[in-house]
Amino acid sequence: MGRYKKHWFSLIGLCIVMFSLLGYFGADIYRSAPPVPTQVVTDSGKPLFTGEDILDGQTAWQSVGGMQLGSIWGHGAYQAPDWTADWLHRELTAWLDLAAKSQFGKPYAELGAGPQGALRAELKAEYRGDGVDAQNRLVVSERRAEAMAQTADYYQRLFSADPSLQKSREHFAMKEDTLPSAQRRQQLSHFFFWTAWAASAERPDSHITYTNNWPHEPLIDNVPSSENVVWSVVSLVVLLAGVGFLVWGWSFLGKHDESDPVAPARDPLTRFALTPSQRALGKYLFLVVGLFVFQVFIGGFTAHYTVEGQRFYGIDVSQWFPYALTRTWHIQAALFWIATGFLAVGLFLAPIINGGQDPKYQKLGVDILFWALVVVCVGSFIGNYLAIAHKLPAEWSFWLGHQGYEFVDLGRLWQILKWVGILFWLVLMLRGVTPALFKKSGEDKNLLALLTASVGAIGLFYGAGLFYGERTNLSIMEYWRWWVVHLWVEGFFEVFATTALAFVFSSMGLVSRSMATSASLASASLFMLGGIPGTFHHLYFAGTTTPVMAVGAAFSALEVVPLIVLGHEAWSQWRLKSRAPWMENLKWPLVAFVTVAFWNMLGAGVFGFMINPPISLYYIQGLNTTPVHAHAALFGVYGFLALGFTLLVLRYIRPNLVFSERLMKTAFWGLNGGLVLMIVTSLLPIGLIQFGASVSEGLWWARSEEFMQQPLLQTLRWVRTYGDVVFIVGALAIAWQVVLGVFQRDALDAPQGRLQGATS
Repeated sequence: MGRYKKHWFSLIGLCIVMFSLLGYFGADIYRSAPPVPTQVVTDSGKPLFTGEDILDGQTAWQSVGGMQLGSIWGHGAYQAPDWTADWLHRELTAWLDLAAKSQFGKPYAELGAGPQGALRAELKAEYRGDGVDAQNRLVVSERRAEAMAQTADYYQRLFSADPSLQKSREHFAMKEDTLPSAQRRQQLSHFFFWTAWAASAERPDSHITYTNNWPHEPLIDNVPSSENVVWSVVSLVVLLAGVGFLVWGWSFLGKHDESDPVAPARDPLTRFALTPSQRALGKYLFLVVGLFVFQVFIGGFTAHYTVEGQRFYGIDVSQWFPYALTRTWHIQAALFWIATGFLAVGLFLAPIINGGQDPKYQKLGVDILFWALVVVCVGSFIGNYLAIAHKLPAEWSFWLGHQGYEFVDLGRLWQILKWVGILFWLVLMLRGVTPALFKKSGEDKNLLALLTASVGAIGLFYGAGLFYGERTNLSIMEYWRWWVVHLWVEGFFEVFATTALAFVFSSMGLVSRSMATSASLASASLFMLGGIPGTFHHLYFAGTTTPVMAVGAAFSALEVVPLIVLGHEAWSQWRLKSRAPWMENLKWPLVAFVTVAFWNMLGAGVFGFMINPPISLYYIQGLNTTPVHAHAALFGVYGFLALGFTLLVLRYIRPNLVFSERLMKTAFWGLNGGLVLMIVTSLLPIGLIQFGASVSEGLWWARSEEFMQQPLLQTLRWVRTYGDVVFIVGALAIAWQVVLGVFQRDALDAPQGRLQGATS
């Protein structure tokens, strides 16, 4: 540890404390998850359905794409309704009509204010009651049972091929006969009911529902809790305090007087001959841009479904490639190509760290890993198709087809194989890194140790996604899912990226090793401080208790803090290009890294915090404000980072390659301009309009068919086409540049097999 002992102790101590918080309140989620009753019965004792029927409905929901078709508790796709909010509102209005006709002989809408108010008071008393008896049975009134049956009938017809609801299916981007089995449709309705019951029933000895009063539903006074408001204010205070202390520390504790080292006359990374494993990385880069182009085109295809729910410019394709499938492929392709870019840069660095030599059989391992990635990618895509087309037996769907959970959609078998592949990458990395780490050379190994730790975390923590199963309680599943989506992706990948870049720049002699080490350790501490317990900000309304909301709100506000100084980071990286003449060869990878800093600030920082406080997320969870953050952060940060790594590796394994200024400028402005247009002209305006509707009427209205089919919103969805086209042009430009580089023979070999750096 040496001079960095305080940094290491701070990082290790923070990780211990933060993971303790994550584990302690994770145990609380297990204890306090909304119960699945053994049986649902009427107050006269008539059985309606069982807890097993509810879980069977959960598997039926997974088989149609789950979160890729509408959402549950706000998590999922945005075209179809949030099934929880929609079911709840439909059941409530059905109950009111039944009660009005029973007591007053006419529909609820025709009653005066007095009778309506009296009925709403009855409604609230019945629905906000827990209703679970000592035998873990859910007891409902006869009237509620009838309202449930009416609501279930609508859903069973909606998910069939009933011609009376064909237009609704088109508006929701659902294919005809979405769930062919009548029995499975009935079970699906039981699951939807249970999610709505959890959203309306108060916890025992509490005045807050299992989902912290989400969604906004004025009929039963589902409104933000006092705790929601309090912790929203606290999160703002924590943010301001974090920014203040960051500025203070930066000003008074940072070492700003350390001068930059003298840049070498030649790129130090070119002093090594390319190893066989490095030469084998070209196919990884081809896979990156191949999946990237596929993702972009399938994304444009999917976006068009928001205006023509079953057709692509008049051609009915939904029976073969429905919205749920193409959105799955869009998201999964993104995760695959971004991860491949990160794996490639790691495999490129491993031999350099090992003194310019491959460990024994390293190239074989690199080749095996590549084809394993291809098999997992293709296999999971085929499985997704077979599951949503219902060509797999129901019992095989979760394992071979579609898990139904956003970002971890791939079947469980493919998920396991993906983790095995990541563990294999970890082994390949450690074979190169470990000898250098333990070699007695007198060199400072702290930065290398941090890089090794981040590599280990990436390899191990993806396994968290295996801690839930097909029939796991939804709250518990969400806890582990966000370990993968937030902690693994946004936490450990962030540390790896920061450390890898610091290692590259320090190895080039452009920044001092001490500055790179200090900055990386400090950044890792900041990422872990907010990022680990910040995982809970995804779980405010996922069947968790108030303490989970409190921890998530307070600590996730700190995630924004390090993003405040990213402008300085971007400038620091950009000015490196003038440190030495040979840095001109790395201009475009640097441009990508600078772009990452910008989108990290805007996409992850501004747009992320826009939906982060509990009071904000209460109204906008599940609206188009979420994909604003998702697109800006996932592609703007991790996408550009993966592309930057791809260009960096390409530049070194194709030593004679000269990037085309025309192609790269087209790529830069196309990708950035397209992303801005997509957000500013479509996603953000739609999200803000929905936000107003959610506040005034409720989430059910903001996601309803009637609201979403307004001419203005239809026009805004059409307008997105312009941004999509600009983005596609940029994607094709950078993909073509990489393809030219990978397959251009005169760029392949340098004299004596060495990387050639510009020396003039």
